[in-house]
Amino acid sequence: MPDEDRSPEQQADALQRFFIWPFFLSLTIGIPFCIYKLLFGLSAARSGTPALVLLGLVLVAWACADLLMNAGRSIYDLAGRPAPFEYCTIAQIGRAFGRPTVFLAIDTFLSFGAICVMLWSGWIGRLPLVEITLWNGATTLNLISLSLVSLYNEMRKV
Repeated sequence: MPDEDRSPEQQADALQRFFIWPFFLSLTIGIPFCIYKLLFGLSAARSGTPALVLLGLVLVAWACADLLMNAGRSIYDLAGRPAPFEYCTIAQIGRAFGRPTVFLAIDTFLSFGAICVMLWSGWIGRLPLVEITLWNGATTLNLISLSLVSLYNEMRKV
């Protein structure tokens, strides 16, 4: 049905479905957060401090697991099948407690914490060019997604 044949409510529902589409969520939130965690882990591992090296390796493993989970969710979604797992390892733990979205919020908090540490520690300035490009791409996807969803929500109020 062409857009002009659909009511404003139907058009809004279609846009709302787009913003909660697992592929969109993985591409614009999940994968960028994985990149932040991965780059934070690599930076910690490069520090040379034994405790930070260990922390860095744990963060890299965590980021890689979450990246695989986000990619898997997207593949399941594109195949038209519900995924048997969550977007990330922490949300998967939350599934066992019947609260995956609460645990997903914890993962989001930790991801923002990683961003803050990267910025305030100065490690962001030490990233090689390819990693800066990954960071910038992740930030671009994440911020554009956030602004589109915010714009949509504000327009619905009118």
